[in-house]
Amino acid sequence: MSTSLLLIEDDERLSKLVSDYLSKQGFLVKALRHGKDIEEVMREFAPKVVILDIMLPGDDGFSICRKLRQNYDGALLFLTAKSSDFDQVIGLELGADDYVIKPVEPRVLLARIQALLRRSELIETASSADKDKLEFGKLALQKQSRQVVLDQQNISLTSHEFDMLWMLASNPARLIEREKLYQELIGREYDGLDRSADVRISRLRKKLHDNPKKPFRIKTIWGKGFFFVPDAWD
Repeated sequence: MSTSLLLIEDDERLSKLVSDYLSKQGFLVKALRHGKDIEEVMREFAPKVVILDIMLPGDDGFSICRKLRQNYDGALLFLTAKSSDFDQVIGLELGADDYVIKPVEPRVLLARIQALLRRSELIETASSADKDKLEFGKLALQKQSRQVVLDQQNISLTSHEFDMLWMLASNPARLIEREKLYQELIGREYDGLDRSADVRISRLRKKLHDNPKKPFRIKTIWGKGFFFVPDAWD
C-alpha cells in the first residue's frame, strides 16, 4: 500500500518535479498550491507525511503548521528557501519534524522523508509499548530498574541523568523546553543563566557516545531546549 503524502508548494514547477519524483518512488502524492480548506483535505486524504513550504499565498507555512498540529501527529517537513536559524527554530517550535532548504536534490529529500517515516514508526512503537520500558534501536531504558543499555553495554547513569534521559526519550522527536526540565527535574524555575541542565546533557552525550561538537542523538535547540532523536540509535 502506498504511503500518502501531501505537498503544499506554490511553485508550480517545483511542485510537479517533487510530485513526479516521489510518485515514482511509490508515494501517493496530493499537491496543493495553498493551505485553503486544509482541515477538509487532511480528513479526506489522511496523509502520513506533509511537506510544507513557508512562503505561500494566504496563510503562510508557519500558520498552516500551527493549525495542522492541533490534530495531526504524523511526519511534517518544511521545504523552504528561508534558511535562517531563526526560521528553523520557529519551525521546530511549531511542531515540524525536519527543515530542508531549497534547492535540494530529490534523492536527499527522499532520504529525509524516509527517515521521518522510520522515526514515526519508532514513536508509535514506543507509545504502544510497556511504559516501564523504552527502546530505540540499540538503546533500551528500564524505568523500574533504572537501567540503560546501549549496544549491549550497560551505561552507568546518575539518578539525575537517568531522569533527564527518561523525560527526553519519553517525548521522542519533540522539543523539551528548558523551563519544563528545570521545573520537573531540578525543582526550580529557569533563570536564564543556570547551566545545570546543559551540564547533565553534556554528561549524557559523553556516556551515550554522542558527538559533543555536533550532537546527533540529543540535540540542543539554542535558547529553547533539547530534542531526543529516536532514529539515531542504530
